[in-house]
Amino acid sequence: MAEIEWADFARVQMCAGTVLRVEDFPEARKPAWRLWVDFGPHGVLKTSAQVCDLYPPESLLGRQVVGVINFPPKQVGRFMSEFLLTGFPTESGVVLTALERAVPNGTRLA
Repeated sequence: MAEIEWADFARVQMCAGTVLRVEDFPEARKPAWRLWVDFGPHGVLKTSAQVCDLYPPESLLGRQVVGVINFPPKQVGRFMSEFLLTGFPTESGVVLTALERAVPNGTRLA
């Protein structure tokens, strides 16, 4: 993989947010949840996430997650995804990027 410059990394806006709402997404091709996440000054943004294998809805509510919030919105079926939820793919499913302790919603990864 090619090396990048600091300026390349700085363009990716990865921020912490708190999951406010989780709903089933029956129209998705692969099992997924619809999530609404509070990114503080950046507002509440929604996304579709294929994390059903490891995370039941109740385990996501109130959890802080890391999202890339400056990608353009992406249409996923009849749902508009407004950010990318970050995680690590494993054989068991996607493991969400975790924060070691709480930070204010909207805090940017540095």
